[in-house]
Order: sequence, then C-alpha cells, then structure tokens
Amino acid sequence: MECPHLSFSVCIAPDSAKFPNGSPSSWCCSVCRSNKSPWVCLTCSSVHCGRYVNGHAKKHYEDAQVPLTNHKKSEKQDKPQHTVCMDCSSYSTYCYRCDDFVVNDTKLGLVQKVREHLQNLENSAFTADRHRKRKLLENSSLNSKLLKVNGSTAAICATGLRNLGNTCFMNAILQSLSNIEQFCCYFKELPAVELRNGKTAGRRTYHTRSQGDNNVSLVEEFRKTLCALWQGSQTAFSPESLFYVVWKIMPNFRGYQQQDAHEFMRYLLDHLHLELQGGFNGVSRSAILQENSALSASNKCCMKGIYKTNSPKTERKENGASTVVTAIFGGILQNEVNCLICGTESRKFDPFLDLSLDIPSQFRNKRSKNQENGPVCSLRDCLRSFTDLEELDETELYMCHKCKKKQKSTKKFWIQKLPKVLCLHLKRFHWTAYLRNKVDTYVEFPLRGLDMKCYLLEPENSGPEHCLYDLAAVVVHHGSGVGSGHYTAYATHEGRWFHFNDSTVTLTDEDTVVKAKAYILFYVERQAKAGSDKL
Repeated sequence: MECPHLSFSVCIAPDSAKFPNGSPSSWCCSVCRSNKSPWVCLTCSSVHCGRYVNGHAKKHYEDAQVPLTNHKKSEKQDKPQHTVCMDCSSYSTYCYRCDDFVVNDTKLGLVQKVREHLQNLENSAFTADRHRKRKLLENSSLNSKLLKVNGSTAAICATGLRNLGNTCFMNAILQSLSNIEQFCCYFKELPAVELRNGKTAGRRTYHTRSQGDNNVSLVEEFRKTLCALWQGSQTAFSPESLFYVVWKIMPNFRGYQQQDAHEFMRYLLDHLHLELQGGFNGVSRSAILQENSALSASNKCCMKGIYKTNSPKTERKENGASTVVTAIFGGILQNEVNCLICGTESRKFDPFLDLSLDIPSQFRNKRSKNQENGPVCSLRDCLRSFTDLEELDETELYMCHKCKKKQKSTKKFWIQKLPKVLCLHLKRFHWTAYLRNKVDTYVEFPLRGLDMKCYLLEPENSGPEHCLYDLAAVVVHHGSGVGSGHYTAYATHEGRWFHFNDSTVTLTDEDTVVKAKAYILFYVERQAKAGSDKL
C-alpha cells in the first residue's frame, strides 16, 4: 500500500553509524536480546523483535505515541514518528499506523537506500563468515558443516524455515513434504517460471496485502522453497513469498493466528493439484511434463515412472487429469453400506489423498507410552477401527433404494488401491458442546515395515513388497488446543532422522522419534529389495 507517513517517520541516514555490528538478520532486540525476527525503526534506527516474538518493535511504536506530559509539543512532535520499520531479514517495510506493508518510498528514496545498506551489511557479514569458515575447514580438514550429537560428530546440511508469525503449522508440513523424495524431486526439477517482466525483471518484490491476485503461482513458490532446503548454504530460509501466495489463494489461512497443520496440508495438495492440472502462469501441464521427460532422460529423475502406473480410477474428479499429487498420494477406498432390513448392498469408490483415523475411545485417557493403565494404543488399533464393520446410528440412517426410505445399516471401508505415499492423520481434535478438545493419547507407530495387506479389498492381487511402508516423516502438535500450541516435524533424510522446529534443525535418533505423539504420519512404499520387518 501507499503509506502517507514515510516523510515524517523515515529520518535515519542510510549509512548511519547507529546500526549494530554484524549481520542485520541476526541483530538482537535492544530489550530482550532475542535475535529472532529483528526489525529496525526507520526513525531512530533502534532494533527490536517482531510482534510474534516478544513484540518489542510494536511496543516501541506504541510508547512513542503516548503524549508527552508537562512538555510543550512542537509541530514536528504532532507528526507520527517511529511508525515505520524494516524487517532485517526480508527488507520489507511495515507501517504500524497503516497496519500494512509499504511499497512506496520517500521523495529522496531513503527507504530503498536503507534497504540497500542493510543488504550490503548482510553480504559483508556473509562474506566474512564464509572466509572464516573456509579457514576453519582448511585447518580442521572438514568438508561440510558439523553438528555434534550424542558425543559424535556428523555432517548436516539441513535448512530450517523461519516462523513468520504462528506459521509453524506450515513449516512442519513443508519440511515433511521436502523429505518425500519422489514428490520433492518432481517440483525441484520443474523449470523456473518468471513471474515478472519489463523494468521489474530480476528484482525482488516486496509483497503487500493490497496487491492483486495476478501473477501468483503456488507451484512456483513451492518449488523455490523446496529448492532452498537441503542446500546447506543457510541455516534458515524465510518462506514469505510462499506464505503471501497462500494468503492470496487460500483465504482460510490469512492472518497470523495458529492453524491446523492437517487442514493446511489438504488445502496445499489440492491447490497444487489444480494448478498443475491447468498449467501455471502460461506454462501448460504438457509442457511441464515434456520438460521433465527431458530431465529424466539425462538425469536420475525421481519422477520417472510416476505417471505410467497411475490408474484412471485415481484421477481427480475436477477434469479427469492426474498430477504428481494424485500419482503419489492418491489411493482409492471402497465404501460398502448394507441395509439391515432388506440386505441391499451399496458400493462406492472414493479417491483419497490421506486417511483420517479415529483414536479408539478406550485409549483416550492413555496419555503416555509408560502409563500402566491398560494396553498402549497402536497405529494398528486406529487402522482396525477405521476399517471395521460399523453400525450407523440414528443420525446417519441410510437411504435404501429398495426400501424407498431411510433404514438402519452397516458401513465398512476397504482400501481398493494403496498410494505410493500413505498419509495417515490421527484425529486428535474433536468438538464438544462449546469447544474443540485435544486427544493427547500416545499412539505407538512403526518406523519401518507397516503392513497394509490386511486392509486391502483384494490382497491376493498385491505383491508383498507393495503393501509394506516405511516412515518418512511425522508432524507433532505440542499443546492443548488446535488454535494454540506449536507444530514441529521429524523426518528422515539419507538414513538419518532430523527434528525440524521452525528455524532450528537438529539431528535426533529413532528412540526419540517413536516417543513422539504423532499427528500426521507419512509412510513411503517400500521397494522390493528392502527388508521384511512388519508391524
């Protein structure tokens, strides 16, 4: 938006000596000393943390607006000051008085000059740090970043995702999907799409809520985010461009309140699927697939073979076209309903991208693995509850076409086709009369060898290797409610487990992973050459 307060609030010189030393993205808040989400005031150059850390940047603005008592205010003091600040990581500008991001500049171009000065400071700090690390590597004969865990040293190249304000739900899903090799590799190998042209080509765009919906591509920003992960060139990446597109095309996720990670995952996959179906930003889907065919011919492309095994039944109903989303996550359920009065059987086939499993009621008071009041709930118990024969209650009477009226009936699910990646969502949140409670029950799950054969409609038609799944990622919700708490993720990469907690990534072990109270589990179909461990 065009901010009218810049001429009064932007008062600092671009090369001001008042700026702290070091990299702007790691500057510390002058109040709490936190180096997360630093913002610099463009009136006085003081640095404070963002509103979703401890909110000292906003408090700095609010304190400056309090009228000075026993002091004659000058005309200049009547003007709004300390209202505009700049993000030291993304260099976007925000006005607290307008409550929006700013796209205009002062007549002298001071905002852009400050932005360029911060970028130069960041680049200088990065160059100095890189030189220091190079000398360290030469002296200690290291060839990668090192992380010490459990007394031993191991290489690590993982990149975290900065929290943009209660966006841990998005970060946990993105980190999980980035570790599903076939899915991630497909997007990383897509050709880059240029969203800008003319005078703005190659220049960074500073997004604002008042911009239009034109020229936004979820596929492109998702691709860029995946490419930024696992490069080892930075400790944390800011997914602000992706989040901006999410705001544009998914209104449910606008704002900075906590969201449901499972709901976000479903919206994300659905919109990626729809955009790939119709092509994005003028690039047709056939052109994308043609480009990737060329890539797979010259490289070991992970997407090779994804589409050729896809059955017409797995295609989505929108226009019948399959995409990488349905080819990898898509499965088919058979829903059988039997009338208890006349015995009429009704069968329906439903495509799915994930399965939502209830935690059986008898386990809902079991909060930890070591609690000794009865058996531990297992993933098999949840799957059995999902596929067992169920008698529908009075509120779910089945309309029997033979009886010509609603009758009592039974329902049973079978899995007609298993996906390449089996996504299992444990239904930990449920509504009571007034609020949504969390089921905090520990559910035991296998790291490898999840056998799905007994849940298949025709298990004899599936080879044993196509029914075994190994865990790739786990999303965990910490806290008591869906609108609060925090999301993190565990994922395996090249045989090692990592814990992703926003911008922090740490190596972990299998014992820690299996103790987690899983919310979403991502299982990858095991290849034929793998072992034979089973659940």
